Amino acid sequence: MGEKGSGNVIPQIDLQDFPGQYEKLREVCEEWGCFRLVNHKVPSTLMSEMKSVVRSLLDLPMEIKKRNADVIAGSGYMAPSEVNPLYEALGLYDMGNSQAVDNFCSQLDASPHQREVIGRYAQATYDLAMDIGRKLAKCLGLISSDAFEGWACQFRINKYNFTPETVGSLGVQIHTDSGFITVLQEDENVGGLEVMDKSGTYVAVHPSPGTLLVNLGDMATLWSNGRLRNVKHRVYCKEARIRVSIATFLLGPKEVTLEAPPELVDAQNPRLYVPITYENYRKLRLSTKLQAGETLALVRANY
Repeated sequence: MGEKGSGNVIPQIDLQDFPGQYEKLREVCEEWGCFRLVNHKVPSTLMSEMKSVVRSLLDLPMEIKKRNADVIAGSGYMAPSEVNPLYEALGLYDMGNSQAVDNFCSQLDASPHQREVIGRYAQATYDLAMDIGRKLAKCLGLISSDAFEGWACQFRINKYNFTPETVGSLGVQIHTDSGFITVLQEDENVGGLEVMDKSGTYVAVHPSPGTLLVNLGDMATLWSNGRLRNVKHRVYCKEARIRVSIATFLLGPKEVTLEAPPELVDAQNPRLYVPITYENYRKLRLSTKLQAGETLALVRANY
């Protein structure tokens, strides 16, 4: 079960098979840092409706898309750039906040129907990201079930403007996600996403309608004291078709510093990283232009 590429298979986690999947979840997150999520609670009809809304928003005139302003650096509209010329995105910071969702919809002149779909989807994927976070904490032996309450959650809708001339080029550069967990609804028709396994081999992630892909980011590695793997990934242009994906990022605490819980630190496993807020970590990534997890080395604890 899963996708094959270079002899590897991306693991699958069945959300309806808990507590039976806790050990597998831990192993998968330590070895891969990503997994295919099946039997989740986001309805397939809602996923389909959201994809239609997203396509229409990304087709809006540039002057409207530019109204989608940053709340934190990089959280609003991202136009094609020199580094990623085929990629553009719209973003919503703090999707767990209904007022923030309303503001995002207003910026883009969303219709009542679009607002309703965006609101339902934001709530469903936010709840799912929080549930995955709690399950990750439990599989590492942590008792607290409210560890992620109040964490910021960001929403980003991505468009890759692939053309015949761009086949064979990168749609987005190799990177890790800066946050904790990413829940990704991929394009069900157009592939191109590749993740890097521990050997450094790229593994293709093929479209799988109705499922979601979960990636772990830099904050997961920091929070877990190095146990959980932040997965490197990229998007490759394999065919001349527009590719659209929808990402929900559980980032980290809004203002409180993030550090490994005491249960994950002992004499054999000393604290690897200094406490840091997510926003300061993100600023460090942006200022250093280190986008593939290397920024973690700059916040290592010194012993």
